[in-house]
Amino acid sequence: MQLRYAMTGLVVALALAGCDRTAYNYNSNSSSVPTPLTAQPVPSVQGGQLPPPSGSSQFPAAPASASPMPGAQPGAVAANALDVTKESMVGSWRVNGSCDMFLTLTNLGSGSRGGTRGCVGELTAMGSWEVAGKQVLLKDRSGNQIGSVYKTADNRFEGQTSTGQQISLSR
Repeated sequence: MQLRYAMTGLVVALALAGCDRTAYNYNSNSSSVPTPLTAQPVPSVQGGQLPPPSGSSQFPAAPASASPMPGAQPGAVAANALDVTKESMVGSWRVNGSCDMFLTLTNLGSGSRGGTRGCVGELTAMGSWEVAGKQVLLKDRSGNQIGSVYKTADNRFEGQTSTGQQISLSR
């Protein structure tokens, strides 16, 4: 018990040893006041109007619509697909057993932020994703659809990219 009090006292003493009074002492000699710094020259500032923005709008063009991908059969996908929620998609997924996909709920355009690591092909450009019905749409950083997957089992999704590359997500 005594050792604990001794150690506590030692810690307090060491903590206070590093303290110093930082308040100004008005009774001290004025010669200890540091000398002021000399001013540095400042270049002149120019003013003027900016040119009007180019084009008819200051906003970029809207991404292409989320139309069905070539080769996809939306009816067949919807008939076999299980229900999917955005919250169930969040996290890390293994893509085709060879690379990783990360999905978050952080908003990015009309979807949520997502990305891949170690993937090849179109999936390297993935920047966002969103749930549309029973499908999960994968989009590039500009908002254009690059692929879609649908739920086939718990923690398993199947689909393809817009060029026909097969995608299989699993946990």
